[in-house]
Amino acid sequence: MTDYRFRTPISEEEIRKLRVNDVLYISGTMFTARDQAHRRALEYFKQGKSLPLNLEGLAAFHCGPIVKKTKDMWTIIAAGPTTSTRMEIFEDEFIKNFKVRVIIGKGGMGRRTTEAMASYGAVYGAFTGGAAILAAKAVRNVKSVEWLDLGMPEAMWILEVEEFGPLTIAIDSHGNNLFMNVQRKAEENKKRIYQKLGLSQ
Repeated sequence: MTDYRFRTPISEEEIRKLRVNDVLYISGTMFTARDQAHRRALEYFKQGKSLPLNLEGLAAFHCGPIVKKTKDMWTIIAAGPTTSTRMEIFEDEFIKNFKVRVIIGKGGMGRRTTEAMASYGAVYGAFTGGAAILAAKAVRNVKSVEWLDLGMPEAMWILEVEEFGPLTIAIDSHGNNLFMNVQRKAEENKKRIYQKLGLSQ
């Protein structure tokens, strides 16, 4: 296990250094994106329309932040991770089309995302659920908000962060997925237990 500190935009070469169980801290620009932001971004891509931000080399945070506005200034109050499996249907195309290097969330992602990360050079960084205040403290500035018509949680919040983390690398760019490994081991253990008990599955 190694600690890394990267600043965006992050290169594919840097990402390929990371392995599962490494710890990553990110500084620079990152953005939030949940279901609706993923859907709209991919629709824009198919239509040949430009996004409000070049996503290449950035980190996408599965998060619906709580945000306060004072005059013309936005402040992130809490920024806990959203369950990432909701974005599994989008994430492979999102990584392929936009060259996002880090996906941040909780709960892990599946085979499609794992394969896309291996093909295009990206990783999944697991952030602790329930640590929304810790995440908010790493946000130095809200650079802008895009697609606010989707609602505060679903909008794309573009953030300037410093030492955002710790993120545990749970899916690396070499096809390793800690969540899938745990699931596979659990199934193997279940089979052994059933056999010892003389039960059929």
